[in-house]
Amino acid sequence: MTKVIHVHLIFEKKDYYFGSISAIFDVLNEQVVGIKKSTLFHSGLSDGNSLPTSRAIIKQSHLIRSKRQDTSEV
Repeated sequence: MTKVIHVHLIFEKKDYYFGSISAIFDVLNEQVVGIKKSTLFHSGLSDGNSLPTSRAIIKQSHLIRSKRQDTSEV
């Protein structure tokens, strides 16, 4: 399964979806997210949990995909 990290910016009312914690900070800076990269790495963020900051809500989950169908039967 593919990990997805959802960042909801509270005041900007924008949502971003990332594949890793490092990717968050490639796009957004610490002031916008309201947490330092190193702090987020050590926060224990895991599936189904959310981490609220003063500026954002950060959640981690997994991307759900449909099962691959055999195209030779079509």
